[in-house]
Amino acid sequence: MTIHILGIDPGLQKTGWGIITVNGSALRYVASGLIKTDPKQKLCKRLAVLHFGIVAVVDQHKPQLCAIEETFVNKNPHSTLKLGQARGALMAAAAIKGLMVGEYSANKVKKSVVGSGHAAKQQMGLMVKTLLPSCGTLSEDEADALAVAITHAHYSSIEILNRKDSA
Repeated sequence: MTIHILGIDPGLQKTGWGIITVNGSALRYVASGLIKTDPKQKLCKRLAVLHFGIVAVVDQHKPQLCAIEETFVNKNPHSTLKLGQARGALMAAAAIKGLMVGEYSANKVKKSVVGSGHAAKQQMGLMVKTLLPSCGTLSEDEADALAVAITHAHYSSIEILNRKDSA
């Protein structure tokens, strides 16, 4: 049975998303993209853009599982708060569409995909392209979102196996 996983790299200005399929141990790229907001708009409008953007992705690709990167604490608490609000809007949108949302720290994603919790963004992008060769050219945010989906595929294997058994 093939499982579709949505990975999300949250951001207020641009949120990366990526969809992969998992069939046994095989991973396959499906789609990825960015949801961009206008920094000139009020925060509430930007959060709505993120919400409806993820709803549209879920409606189009019908993932069964979802994962999102956890918020890291910036030196600027105002930026951290805004990122947390963006993340909350994205998580709520996925939950409203019936998806449970797995959460992973940036270090866990890097360790899962590259093998080192302190890998550089360039290493992440190269490994994502190695694991998903049909993904083509990706933005950093798309690569990060796909890495989150890959991490969820690794850590949610029990959930995936349970879905196979109940099918």
